[in-house]
Amino acid sequence: MEVYLDNSATTRCCEEAAQLVVKLLTEDYGNPSSLHNKGVIAENYMNDARKKIAKTLKVQEKEICFTSGGTESNNLAIIGVAEANKRSGKHVITTSIEHPSVSATMAYLEEHGYEVTYLPVDAYGVISLDDLKAAIRPDTILVSLMQVNNEIGAVEPIAEAGALIKQCNPQTLFHVDAIQSYGKMRIYPAKMHVDLLSVSGHKIHGPKGSGFLYIKDKTKIHPLLNGGGQQRGMRSGTENVPAIAGLGVAAERIYTGFEEKIDRMYTLREHFIEEVTKIPGVHVNGHTDRSNAPHIVSVSTEGVRAEVLLHALEDKEIYVSAGSACSSNKPSVSHTLKSIGLKPEFLDATIRFSFCVETTKEEIDYAVKEMAALVPMLQKYTRH
Repeated sequence: MEVYLDNSATTRCCEEAAQLVVKLLTEDYGNPSSLHNKGVIAENYMNDARKKIAKTLKVQEKEICFTSGGTESNNLAIIGVAEANKRSGKHVITTSIEHPSVSATMAYLEEHGYEVTYLPVDAYGVISLDDLKAAIRPDTILVSLMQVNNEIGAVEPIAEAGALIKQCNPQTLFHVDAIQSYGKMRIYPAKMHVDLLSVSGHKIHGPKGSGFLYIKDKTKIHPLLNGGGQQRGMRSGTENVPAIAGLGVAAERIYTGFEEKIDRMYTLREHFIEEVTKIPGVHVNGHTDRSNAPHIVSVSTEGVRAEVLLHALEDKEIYVSAGSACSSNKPSVSHTLKSIGLKPEFLDATIRFSFCVETTKEEIDYAVKEMAALVPMLQKYTRH
């Protein structure tokens, strides 16, 4: 029985999106910038995807800029805003637990003369609004927060943070990395005072290489790519129409029957936590209730290295990850786990289980059953 529980790394592309991608690669393959009918058909697919996505966020269609995925969206938001607003200030705020596509970009800004404040988090991975308030200054041009942490599933108070930012400094722009939250939560940028929002397609059963950045109308931002002026000049280059169309299908699909899907995922998560913590030496990191994201469970195991357990589960055709799978396949100490104050012996003994709308109770029960058999055996070989 193959059980894929690494859905925070990537999801299986849904059949409807995959079929549409193939159709646009082989039949409706026109360049959307071409004036002939083939080009018009391609452009219509792109416009349809933009309409579907805008509807899920209750935003204007022109505020959706298609990208190659989360990393590009985050880079465009952060560097684009920093470059466009540096005369107003060079201070930026983020957290200590961001995805590498944000933390590495912040390091890039620091190398170019910007000052970055890194907000700490509590033992559950959540920032303090008081810390955020204290950090905002007249020269703060951007605050960038992830909505859901990709390793432990912590949910940040985005709506409250957005209101606070605009109250303290109305000129400060607010960027949200929603790569792990889009499709798992209702997100309405206008209500949340969000100016920019990053999303990746392959986290919601869309094709890899697809994503978008929501850019609130009239936001001051510079493009990273220059060229033919596609997408209102914000992202030049011939658009990846097959991926964009597939992303539109996936976005519409994930938000159809949404409440039922999320409730079911939470129920599965709660069942998994209840069963897996019965195994001696197994601990769950972060909130175990519904204040956490519905699809992520971070598990630390006494005396068993993450890589060892990961491959032992792989031998049983159970696929999980050690922390984040989005930076590289080289193991390193997680800054998220360090930031929440996890005991040193757990830093290299933590794996991530992540679910999706297709995950079944049978799959979870099989994973727990195999974990229960493997952990005591592997603990016998604990390093002393």
